[in-house]
Amino acid sequence: MVIKIGEKVIHSSSPTYIIAEVGVNHNGDMNIAKKMIDVAVESGADAVKFQTFKAKSLVSSSANLAEYQKKNMGEHESQYNMLKKLELTEQDFIILKEYCEDKGIEFLSTPFDIDSALFLERIGVHAFKVGSGDLTNHPFLKGLANLNIPIILSSGMANLGEIEEALNILKDSEVLLLHCTSDYPAPYEDVNLKVINTMKHSFGNIVGYSDHTDGSEISIGAVALGAKLIEKHFTLDRNMEGPDHKASITPKEFKEMVNSIRNLEKALGDGIKRCMPSEADTKEVARKSIVAKSAITKGTILNEDILTVKRPGNGIEPKFFELIQGKEIKKDVQADQVIKWDDIL
Repeated sequence: MVIKIGEKVIHSSSPTYIIAEVGVNHNGDMNIAKKMIDVAVESGADAVKFQTFKAKSLVSSSANLAEYQKKNMGEHESQYNMLKKLELTEQDFIILKEYCEDKGIEFLSTPFDIDSALFLERIGVHAFKVGSGDLTNHPFLKGLANLNIPIILSSGMANLGEIEEALNILKDSEVLLLHCTSDYPAPYEDVNLKVINTMKHSFGNIVGYSDHTDGSEISIGAVALGAKLIEKHFTLDRNMEGPDHKASITPKEFKEMVNSIRNLEKALGDGIKRCMPSEADTKEVARKSIVAKSAITKGTILNEDILTVKRPGNGIEPKFFELIQGKEIKKDVQADQVIKWDDIL
């Protein structure tokens, strides 16, 4: 399976696609949003992602904050009031998309309603991210399916049956699945990274990981298990006011995570066991050869009493020790000299 987002193609052997998740960590401030795009570019991320919503369409006026939001913000206002402060306008998103294009990074956003999705389609986004909360929002998924744009589908809080239902609705769409644990920060014991392979084998889709844990080692582990997309929240300052800053990593940490993932990708290799180029010198030094235990004169018939095994490994390998017994040496050999195939008849 192959999914294309802009100029990047994601498949089983492609580099991991890394999304720097701004979410609402811009705090409704365009200057912060642009600074975060700059940070994402500097980190080496493939894309930077926002959230597109209208608070009045997203939550009812009486909806409470999630427990993690109350804990992170130390406040008990309504979800509506919190989200209203974090809204960006359509013009803001147009400006941010153009800013991303100028900086050479993919602009992505999560729509939370079909009007937001239609707006993002109009301004030319190359993929939709569907948040975990909308996995079971079948009317919304049906609307997205009609737009013929690749979908990154997050699966926090879901079981395999619910994922299957969503994929059935999106059967004609290109869908990349994200494993996710919807807590901020997510406790390590609830991460369940092995689900990445369960999802790959169950559905055949490309699978990635949306990471809400502290630090970055879990994202790196997800890549080791085969995740082909990593989405990670970042912030300019974890002490900033807002619901997600405390569950986000700093610019320095994000850049280190990207570098670690790229190093891991190099280290994963192709799965073919062989002597690697960097090992060649060590192979000769560390392996052993058949060696003359004492001086051997031309015409001598080789036997185990006059042979031994020592380093280096540039002669006949010890695995042929029995094979050369009874062979004739065709020239004089000094004591401690490595025996080579050219030395025997």
